[in-house]
Amino acid sequence: MTQPTGAQPTGDPSTQPVSTSVPPSRAPLAQDTLAAVQAALGAEHAAAWVYGLVSAFLPASFDKPIGDGAQAHRAQRDTTERLLGASGATPAPAEPAYLPPKPVTNQASALELVIGAEQDCAVAWRAVLERTDDADVRTTAALALTESAVRATRWRKAAGITPLTPALPGQP
Repeated sequence: MTQPTGAQPTGDPSTQPVSTSVPPSRAPLAQDTLAAVQAALGAEHAAAWVYGLVSAFLPASFDKPIGDGAQAHRAQRDTTERLLGASGATPAPAEPAYLPPKPVTNQASALELVIGAEQDCAVAWRAVLERTDDADVRTTAALALTESAVRATRWRKAAGITPLTPALPGQP
């Protein structure tokens, strides 16, 4: 499983609602779909962790978008775990901690990290879309990609980064 680039595991032992409609039992996922969904779950685990880290470096004016983003990733993580479980797969657990690609020391580096985490999620969910024909999985992936792309755009705006969004969100 490829780990997201926004925050890497250490290796030690916004605001849209996320779809939670996963059937209680479903057919097993194809191997390439399963691998992509597990990678997306890894990106969701990392993103939820990133929101906790950046909260220590951003002023109180960012509390609502931080809380909304963290909640959205936890909800998407839970939906993805249910999807995997319903297909008979064991969801990969979160790492105990993640290593950001660069040290987070101030507001600018915190914003850069949270944007990277959102981009990583968008890339991971786009990869799921490219590897499945399953309607439930495609719906989950499309919603998750869109929500991450929207949050990344909002964070870029807050950071004063232009352009606010890439031409094709989710493209590596």
